Amino acid sequence: MAKKRPQTKAKRPQLTDGEIPVVGAREPCPCGSGRRYKACHGRAAAQAATELVHRPFEGLPGECDWVALRELVPAATAELTLKDGLPEGVPSVTLATVLPMAWPALRRDDGSVLLGLQNDTASGDISRDLADTLTRALEAQPGTPVKGRRAPAEGPRLQDLLDPKAPFEPVVHPGFEFWVPDPENATPDVTASLERANAAAIPTVKLQGVDSAYWCETPEKNHLRWVMPHPEEQLLDALARLHAAGRSGLGEGTRLVGSFRGHGLTVPVWDLPSGVTADDIEKPAAEFAERLAVALTTDAPLTADERRARGGLTNRQVTLS
Repeated sequence: MAKKRPQTKAKRPQLTDGEIPVVGAREPCPCGSGRRYKACHGRAAAQAATELVHRPFEGLPGECDWVALRELVPAATAELTLKDGLPEGVPSVTLATVLPMAWPALRRDDGSVLLGLQNDTASGDISRDLADTLTRALEAQPGTPVKGRRAPAEGPRLQDLLDPKAPFEPVVHPGFEFWVPDPENATPDVTASLERANAAAIPTVKLQGVDSAYWCETPEKNHLRWVMPHPEEQLLDALARLHAAGRSGLGEGTRLVGSFRGHGLTVPVWDLPSGVTADDIEKPAAEFAERLAVALTTDAPLTADERRARGGLTNRQVTLS
């Protein structure tokens, strides 16, 4: 009787950690270990998805403006410069606050890329999610949107893709006409969509004399929202000193009312009379910046009045992210 030949299993090719794709948590891990993905290489992905990066835009040029465009500004764009230059067939890459249909990104018919900033993200690191979306948009077919997904845990971040020496210069728009190359000749459906989006946008203007300060108009009063790069505790102390001394305003009828906290940065907010325009506030804002610079250098203990002022500012602080 002939002996049975021993059966051997074909060996699966071994993958390096960087080659292992993201699959469902209960599916077998693509590395070939025989374990479920969530118990193998999915552990790192799960940790990356839940670990919050408090300052996702840190290290990028214009970090304060990134925060403003993410949280405060309705309609704005900014040209992005890639470290390795633009791929063939991609004439430009533009960051946009919002895209039609809340798309994460869009590859236009001419090959250019629009990257949406104000989108829900799947992990705790907005920078990694945006970098994943941008990478896929650069490879997408012209004329197609890019859908959201969970970014690979070890994927690049914006800081890995963008040129750190290139300027970041937001352009604030009165509406969303930048969605389409030729809005005057858009279809009725597109025109209706633009009208709805424009009607919901709060008029906003970026000040020219100081960095990352944005005036906005609301029905009852206007506001100035100013994203600042200083450490939060130091900034609150400085604001409290000015507030207690009656020097925190931006002119008659204006008032420092509190602050937002967004993506690791503090955003002081002033109420302005409805008649005060962005142009009106340019000079007072520049003068306040000088007063603040002096207050930031003071390290003396806060007085009783300054502590009360600080407590009031802290109690009116709202976290955006």
